[in-house]
Amino acid sequence: MLTLPEVEALARAAHEGQTDKAGRPYAEHLRAVAEGVRSRGGDDDQIAAAWLHDAVEDDALSAAELRDAALSDRTKAIVLAVTKRAGEPPEAYAARILATPGALLVKEADLAHNADPARLAVLDEPTRRRLTEKYAGMRALLGLKG
Repeated sequence: MLTLPEVEALARAAHEGQTDKAGRPYAEHLRAVAEGVRSRGGDDDQIAAAWLHDAVEDDALSAAELRDAALSDRTKAIVLAVTKRAGEPPEAYAARILATPGALLVKEADLAHNADPARLAVLDEPTRRRLTEKYAGMRALLGLKG
C-alpha cells in the first residue's frame, strides 16, 4: 500500500501544471482538503482519498489507473464516490456520497475549501455567486449544516 506521503506525491504529479479557478496551483486545493479531512478526524483512507478526490474527475488519473493503484479498496471507493459524472443530477451524486462509507467527510472538506470566502473573493461576482449557490445546494443535499 502507498503511504500518505506517496499518495501526496502521486496526486501532486497527476495534477502537475493544473490551476484552480483563481489561477493557484491545484495542489494547494488538494493539500487543503487533505488537511481538512485530517482536522475533522479522518483516517488514513480518507486522507488518501482527499489527496486524490479530483484525480479521476479532472482526468489526472484514469479509472483504470486508480483501480490498479496500491490503495485500499475503501480509498478507491471514496475517490469514485466523490467523482462527478457527466450529466449526473446533483441528487444522484449526493446519494452516492452518502451511500459510501467515509466519503461524506472528504466531500465536506472539499466543499469547505471551495467555499472559503478568501478563495472566492478573487473571482468575479457572477462566478462567486454561482459557486456559492452551487456549494450551498450540495451541502443541503448532503445534510451538512452551514
